[in-house]
Amino acid sequence: MFSKRSFLFTTWAIGFLLVAAACTNSTHDMSKMDHSKMKMGDMNEEAAQNRITPQTKNVSRINTDDPVEIAVETSQMVWPATSTENRPATVLIGITGNGSVNLPAVKLIHHPNNGPLLYAKKDQLPKMTKSELQRLKPIGSPMNNQVQVILLGNFDQKLKKEVESMGYKVDLIAGNEPMEMAKNVDAYYAKASGGKLPAGVIIGSLEANDYTVPAANWIAHMPEALLYVKKNEIPQATIEALKGRNGKANIYLLGPEAVISKDVEAKLQQYGKVVRIEGNTPEENAIAFAKYKDAATGFGWGVTEPGHGFVINRLTNLSAILPTTAFAHLGKHAPMLVMKGSEMTPALHEYLMNLQPKFKDDPTIGPYNHAYMIGTEKSFPFATQGMIDQMLEITSENGEGHAGH
Repeated sequence: MFSKRSFLFTTWAIGFLLVAAACTNSTHDMSKMDHSKMKMGDMNEEAAQNRITPQTKNVSRINTDDPVEIAVETSQMVWPATSTENRPATVLIGITGNGSVNLPAVKLIHHPNNGPLLYAKKDQLPKMTKSELQRLKPIGSPMNNQVQVILLGNFDQKLKKEVESMGYKVDLIAGNEPMEMAKNVDAYYAKASGGKLPAGVIIGSLEANDYTVPAANWIAHMPEALLYVKKNEIPQATIEALKGRNGKANIYLLGPEAVISKDVEAKLQQYGKVVRIEGNTPEENAIAFAKYKDAATGFGWGVTEPGHGFVINRLTNLSAILPTTAFAHLGKHAPMLVMKGSEMTPALHEYLMNLQPKFKDDPTIGPYNHAYMIGTEKSFPFATQGMIDQMLEITSENGEGHAGH
């Protein structure tokens, strides 16, 4: 059953939707609406009961909170592995619970490997992970010496030998600290790409991962690196990685001054051009990153119009979030949106409503929005999913919904 707070919030949100639906003509400026003062409407408290599917038409839910299971389910959704064309080249395996270390390594999901992130213990391959590895049958990366499995972090040799005994060519990127792993992944990518480092770099906070994590979907999609700083310090490993760009880096600082100081921003300018992308809260920060586009370099999602996918994560377990960055590589090529709690805030309402698709005469031609929601109803109540599903739904630009269609 919902709490009283959840009930009040949900009725408020549904009331917001009813008002918004009446105001969806092309001349209405949604950006000027006060999304915190919508009237409350009715809710159906029984909607979450007796369901036989966690899915809705515009939201695909991965209905588990276990990182190992999330990794496998994401892998199976993105890589059917029914033929050579949809099998991965290389599978990444990270140490479960080692989120900050694994975060910069999701860069390798796309470039140069094309494959999912799965999880193992430091000295043991879980049965589920082993079964998925066998199902995928990675073909080997043509850009990376036909490597089929990359182990991320300081795994025991026992684990490496176990994977090799399955007949796979295995590589290891060592690193026990996030900054070390970020530097090592950057160098590994350069070697696999003929020695060339990408000019683009995202700088994230080591101490405030809630602000850094939206970068994961971008680096799983495009070749930019993720490097770490502290609020008032640029670690030596990050300095060394930046020096490799010979003062010509395009640096995108992700997060407000509350997590990465103005002083650090100024110091970074000696390594290249610096642009800060920021929001006051983790949720607003993710929205700012999803909206940002650098016209000069092509960096950034630039999602400000309908017709896109999203991955929506709760900021409760970094290890559960990281495998889902594969949805940014294949399928919907989706940026990440985040929620601190289980209920939507006005900022997220406003962003999604501004992106709601509109049709003039024919809803079958789109554009369409879609979201992947990661976690069970403990993470996202079904009422929240229902609200998001409605916000993503294509509707008539004259405010009459699907009347006549």
